[in-house]
Amino acid sequence: MKLSIVTTLYDSAPYVKEFYRRMSTEAKKISNEYEIILVDDGSPDDSLLQSVSLHKKDSKLRIIQLSRNFGQHKAIMTGLSYAKGDYVFLIDSDLEEEPELLGNFWETIQKNHDLDVVYGVQESRKGGWFERWSGNLFYKIFNFLSDSKIPHNPLNLRLMSKKYVKELIANKDKSIFIGGLFIYTGFNQVALFCNKKHKGSTTYSLFKKLSQSAIGIVSFSSKPLYYVFYVGIFLSIISFVSIIYLVINRVFFSLTVDGWTSLIVSVYLLGGIAIAGIGVVGIYVAKVYEEVKDRPLTIIKNTWGLNT
Repeated sequence: MKLSIVTTLYDSAPYVKEFYRRMSTEAKKISNEYEIILVDDGSPDDSLLQSVSLHKKDSKLRIIQLSRNFGQHKAIMTGLSYAKGDYVFLIDSDLEEEPELLGNFWETIQKNHDLDVVYGVQESRKGGWFERWSGNLFYKIFNFLSDSKIPHNPLNLRLMSKKYVKELIANKDKSIFIGGLFIYTGFNQVALFCNKKHKGSTTYSLFKKLSQSAIGIVSFSSKPLYYVFYVGIFLSIISFVSIIYLVINRVFFSLTVDGWTSLIVSVYLLGGIAIAGIGVVGIYVAKVYEEVKDRPLTIIKNTWGLNT
């Protein structure tokens, strides 16, 4: 098998048929030995029905139906684990990333046989000001805390060698931040700048984005735990010095310090820091809890065109 194309489906009914048509056209320009793997991530619309209908007409189309919605990153890893191609092209099915980009990625990786990954990067992040600002902020924080540095505005869009994909799916994380795993897995990678269309809506809510950000940082850095410890030590030193100062004033100078407001503010400040610290520790404990349960990454309900 020369080429595998992997994508996920969630609320993808408006795009499935056009994605299949355009993606098939581009794959045939490279080789007739290809497969297109669609992973239905518990999509609530008729994405699956449309996909099965297309599969009946084209055996090169494979379908994996998950038992429920597990999340895009887990669905991607499931699809990659079934890819058999010497090269694997990962792309979203919503056509924000144009299937025609496959040619550029293929040409780039064929020019340098030492390359294992060609990945897409947006020249400028799409969306409103808050989405752009929060996205840039996340990558700055992540790269500050983590040893695995992620370029700003990366896309899941990428062409990967078979040996790279094999090592990528060997990662056994249960709480997946796939952007970090892409970098952590290593090998020779090069960025390719490309434009991404913006359809004006997203299936990622603000809560999902925050949750994914927390998973990403916790998965690839233990520094927040150390920073909480350092803040605790710093506040303890400040408190100790303040106590000595107040005792000396009271004993030797008979001075008392009034200030109910400042006292309450201090209590709330220290209480907020303490609660935040407990929260950080709690996130790490939750991460460990998810990992030690060792549940399967996803559960497959049905497949078409694949031997499970």
